[in-house]
Amino acid sequence: MTNKEIVVKAMKEFFVDRDHNAIESYWHETYVQHNPSMIDGHEGLRNILNSIDNGFKWMPGILIESNDLVIAHSEVQGWGPAPLIVVDIFRFEGGKIAEHWDVVQEELPEAKTASGNAMTSFNYSVK
Repeated sequence: MTNKEIVVKAMKEFFVDRDHNAIESYWHETYVQHNPSMIDGHEGLRNILNSIDNGFKWMPGILIESNDLVIAHSEVQGWGPAPLIVVDIFRFEGGKIAEHWDVVQEELPEAKTASGNAMTSFNYSVK
């Protein structure tokens, strides 16, 4: 399985299926989190899973893999009051997600963008 495939499987099982076992399966025991509102390690992941409700959706679009890095450009619903566009960067070690960075912005409708283009223009495949 490629690192990109692991990210999709891990995020689906964690966020969509809300499976606590995904933490042990896909995240390294010394997982480092660079989001300033989250803590490192499996405890931080458990905190996230316990804080989101059933309305949460992670819908990946563009996925890029290079060596031990995977970058995912996704839409997230249910993290806040409006849909978000998220770019996640995952670093792998020993076949597991060892480190994570993200950039988050609120999604705007096409009519409110200067270009008139949607912030996402990809088909979602994770259900």
